[in-house]
Amino acid sequence: MSGDLTLRFDCGASWLNLMATRGRVFGAAPVERLTSPEVLAHWLTRSELTPAVPPDETDLARARELRETLRELAQPTVAGTPPPGGAARDLARFLADHEDPVDLRVQDRLVRTPPPSPAAALARVARQAVDHLTGPDRHTLKVCPESDCRGVFADPAGRRRWCPAPACASRGRVRAHRARRTADRDRTAREP
Repeated sequence: MSGDLTLRFDCGASWLNLMATRGRVFGAAPVERLTSPEVLAHWLTRSELTPAVPPDETDLARARELRETLRELAQPTVAGTPPPGGAARDLARFLADHEDPVDLRVQDRLVRTPPPSPAAALARVARQAVDHLTGPDRHTLKVCPESDCRGVFADPAGRRRWCPAPACASRGRVRAHRARRTADRDRTAREP
């Protein structure tokens, strides 16, 4: 995978990385990165959620739907406004429909048994989102200020301005530099 279709795993949590599987969401040409069940399988594996059976087209559609439901909940949560009730009901229904009991084992570290299905793997992602969006960690969430991105990411240190995508930071810095240069030029022109 290269270019715009590269999956991102740098947003601070698996559920945030799932939302990053669709880029430039608020721009004129959104980028779909979950292009096939095989790409979803790769994403799940990189997220340490490899299910016992590989995903199919239904699972791909389910992952995309979950991603957009999470986006509908995350954006208002970061803004401090109430999220749409329909999205909250959709997420609660998804979780109720996809049970994934906790079975912990000790190997060289504490591990959880692999999810039995792609839906169970996605339910783990959804539960992580619920915990993040409803607990104190919600205060670590930020939205990228780039108008076509507006990606949600975790910033526990409170120091990031843009999402982890290099393009967003680059565009933002260039725009800020140009604004400073224009302001300096205008100030110089007004001086006697």
